[in-house]
Amino acid sequence: MAQLEGRIAIVTGAARGIGQAIAVKLASEGADIALCDVEKDWLTETAGLIAATGRRVECFAVDVSNGAAVQAAVDQIAGKFGKIDILVNNAGITRDTLLIRMSEEDWDKVLQVNLKGAFLFTKAVARPMMKQRAGAIVNVASIIGLIGNAGQCNYAASKAGLIALTKSVAKELAARNIRANAVAPGFIKTKMTEKLTEDIQKKMLEAIPLGRFGLPEDVANVVLFLASDAASYVTGQVLTVCGGMVTA
Repeated sequence: MAQLEGRIAIVTGAARGIGQAIAVKLASEGADIALCDVEKDWLTETAGLIAATGRRVECFAVDVSNGAAVQAAVDQIAGKFGKIDILVNNAGITRDTLLIRMSEEDWDKVLQVNLKGAFLFTKAVARPMMKQRAGAIVNVASIIGLIGNAGQCNYAASKAGLIALTKSVAKELAARNIRANAVAPGFIKTKMTEKLTEDIQKKMLEAIPLGRFGLPEDVANVVLFLASDAASYVTGQVLTVCGGMVTA
């Protein structure tokens, strides 16, 4: 039997890359999926991949930083699917530059999407999950939230905040059998990394003990574990998916 048979999962930032891989992985294990991204048209490819697995899929255009829009989307999802079992907060952006050049807009926008968005979605699903006394929340953080990185003060702060949010939510909701965990990917092979020069890629690889970039599927496999009953006694944790770059 599929690990997530009969479960309903929300995946934000599901149009491409890690988010797409997570959504398809959860569907392949039996979950029906509600895809969320800022533009509904962006979700067409992911929706097609999920439909090919035979699972139900619905697409929602949501600005994750807008509280009213998030609540409306969650209400719609609960109405269409009847319940919400899993939330994956994957939506995220970068606006990289050095601290002394970073504008308030660059700071605010990254925190609004990466951290506030996860807060809003978590708050919105908490009530229905509490009523059913079950649920799994998985937040996609980053090793940058653990170790920092020059030129990414806003991104690092948002991901560190997401990790702290995860730990607090885990303690608040545990009594209702709702688990909250985070994954912290390292360098994952995406369209973004493919555009890097060979020299930059070589330097990155030298910092990875396993000697390769991760794949979106590597992250998706860990999210699947945390969302499934196999992790029924795991909450408030951060699992790094980084090929050994961060070991503590």
